[in-house]
Amino acid sequence: MLNKPSYNLYIIPGKIIGKESVSEFVSDYFDKEIDEIMKIIHENRYRSYQEILLIQDITFEKMTIISEQLNYYPSLLFKAEKVRKYFYANHFTGYTGRITEDEYEKLRKEGYSINSNIGKTGLEKYYEDILRGENGQQVLQVDAGGNNLEFFKHNLQTSPQNGDDLILTIDNDLQEYVSSIFPKNKKGSIVVMNIKTGGILAYVSKPDFDPNLFTGGISAKQWDNIITDPNKPMLDRVIHGTYPPGSVYKPIMASLGLEEKVIDSKTKLTKCDGGMWFGNRYFKCWYAKGHGRLAVENAIKYSCDVFFYDLSTRFTLEHLNEYTELNHLSTRTGIDLPGERKGFFPTRKWYIDNYGKYVGILGHKVNLAIGQGEILVTPLQICAYYSALGNDGVWKQPHLLDKRIEAEHTYKNIVEEKHLPMSDDTLKLIQNSLNKTVNESYGTGIAASVNGVKVFGKTGSAENHMGEKTHSWFSGYAKCDKFEIGFNVFIENGGHGGSVSAPIAQKLISYYYGIIE
Repeated sequence: MLNKPSYNLYIIPGKIIGKESVSEFVSDYFDKEIDEIMKIIHENRYRSYQEILLIQDITFEKMTIISEQLNYYPSLLFKAEKVRKYFYANHFTGYTGRITEDEYEKLRKEGYSINSNIGKTGLEKYYEDILRGENGQQVLQVDAGGNNLEFFKHNLQTSPQNGDDLILTIDNDLQEYVSSIFPKNKKGSIVVMNIKTGGILAYVSKPDFDPNLFTGGISAKQWDNIITDPNKPMLDRVIHGTYPPGSVYKPIMASLGLEEKVIDSKTKLTKCDGGMWFGNRYFKCWYAKGHGRLAVENAIKYSCDVFFYDLSTRFTLEHLNEYTELNHLSTRTGIDLPGERKGFFPTRKWYIDNYGKYVGILGHKVNLAIGQGEILVTPLQICAYYSALGNDGVWKQPHLLDKRIEAEHTYKNIVEEKHLPMSDDTLKLIQNSLNKTVNESYGTGIAASVNGVKVFGKTGSAENHMGEKTHSWFSGYAKCDKFEIGFNVFIENGGHGGSVSAPIAQKLISYYYGIIE
């Protein structure tokens, strides 16, 4: 994003001659209802000689046409200023918008004016304090007609100060490519990050919207079309959407079993004949013919549900809850964006509060073990977890800001670093399992393999209340001598992770490999 020149239309309430006629005049030229303009005039009726912003980002041609008639409307004037220009539709940059009366009352002491544009969402909101700079000002004394009496000539004028420049981690070429390969008319997200730094390289949520709609002041009709769209284009599915993870959660269950010495690399649990009985309920495996008896690596490779059903019975619900949080799933990542959701993992108390004191925990726990039921995660949490697996267990805080430039100084963004709760031996076994999933025959993620690149990953197909088809997940990381990236591909109600999301991951890895080469 950058600042571009903009012609903006202002009105001076004290100079209005007929508010109805001036409102009608402005409405004739712009997509703004007369009632909207009248409301702005009314709200600013006591700011007699302040210039009140009406319309932003007006073309030179339209400004020229309107200027020829301004002698009939002395309350109107144009000013050449700057507005944001965003390069592509996205959720992470956010957008700036006109300050509201409520916002102005809270922020006026910090130097904001009634005409200020402030960050409303995304990076624009998160970094508002360092992006906005300082307004300049000039103090004048005027007579009843608004004429400058020129009483003050010294030390009553200050020059504006620019805000900081932000350099992002986003790779624009990769961002545009990832956006282009997202399945048409589908909802979901794709995230790609540098596993060594946590820097986000691509951040796509679909459907998206054009933040430039807001730079000139969005009309009531345009806003209504966006917020009533059933596909919710304003929803950032990367950090604001929470979903059951399905089988991409299984490596967490596996590492818990290994760390607690309940299983080792050779332990084979209950034979999978297509499902497993718990009490009077039969929990199916996704593969109806059954996988037989498997050790943990092949249980991940084939994504056998029965192995993880059985493994979950060795632990309390509280143990699963605590270990999930230690892997940074049911907690916010701390990405530099506002409103990130933390996800959810239920406790015994939650089940009792919602289902009654006689609720059976076993069936719910078995379901949670394969990433189903009440567990909810964001796509970013999953991407950060798999990136940490690829970074030898070191979890890097996801972030979009690489560095900021203040005047002549550059400051690198320093982010948090943590470690996954597993030993080196456990980590290597999980990594090997993810390698088998993609690179061995009958692995569920084989569609993501790329010649010349080491690809590790896990498929997920999560049942949900949103539709008949499962949510489609593919999460993992990829390494070669030129790059090391983590990724998460998520398609709402897309179907099977191995057949829908894995091929998309294969495309983005191949493309990035081609760029680097």
